[in-house]
Amino acid sequence: MSELLNQMFGVKKPIIAMAHFPPLPGTPLYNPELSVPRMIADMRADIQKYIDNGIDSVMFCNEGDRPYTLKADLEAVAVMTRIIAELAPRDRPFGVDFLWDPKAPLAIAMATGAAFVREVFTGVYESDMGLWQPDAAAMLRYRHNIHADHVKVFYNVTPEFASPLGTRTVGQRAYSAVVSSLADAILVSGPMAGAEPELDALREAKEGVRGAVPVLLNTGARVDNIREFLKCADGVIVGSSLKVDGYTWNPVDAQRVAAFVKAVEAARRDDG
Repeated sequence: MSELLNQMFGVKKPIIAMAHFPPLPGTPLYNPELSVPRMIADMRADIQKYIDNGIDSVMFCNEGDRPYTLKADLEAVAVMTRIIAELAPRDRPFGVDFLWDPKAPLAIAMATGAAFVREVFTGVYESDMGLWQPDAAAMLRYRHNIHADHVKVFYNVTPEFASPLGTRTVGQRAYSAVVSSLADAILVSGPMAGAEPELDALREAKEGVRGAVPVLLNTGARVDNIREFLKCADGVIVGSSLKVDGYTWNPVDAQRVAAFVKAVEAARRDDG
């Protein structure tokens, strides 16, 4: 189902590029000499490279806040909101992700005008963060109570750094997230940031949702594999491969962005 994505992004098979935050205050890798104005300057440069080279959307994420937590710190949410409010593009939709507290991106999205959030809302996992048990019912009630029902929710059903407990297939988990937990879109990830999932897992999720919602590739997209993935996926979220040397923590590389956009445009032509 591509109608939702067409309505949101004005293009089929949209490219959502990651705007990664450096480590934020309160986290182990935070550099107190890196001021908020410096963060803004660095991230503005990255976002401009995306916009200049035809990216359809930007998603802000606290990628630098390793090790990740299941409960957001107030100072991290405050700094993210401050910076997103200043840098968010207003000529295209943008999204918010927080690793891994589902309440935080909903609050930030409400405050900054984001169109969507990416998060793990369903399932139970053993993970690097311990036992991981999100509560979709509580989060969607929270979204409603803060008058943010317009914020679309993209459900990552194969989260990085984790393994699901239980025996349900990816397709079953994806369809259940749509039917019982009201997902607006389903995301399929590899085992960690920058790692591609098995193509069969993406196909399984796509078949599982039965056309009810779009299914997007969430990690591991590169110039050399995106045409194959987009034969199945309805869109792509991409970050690491657009950075200098393909390294997550480096600045955005404008040439890599341009080459990736060109590859996606070819995939769109393949799709007719």
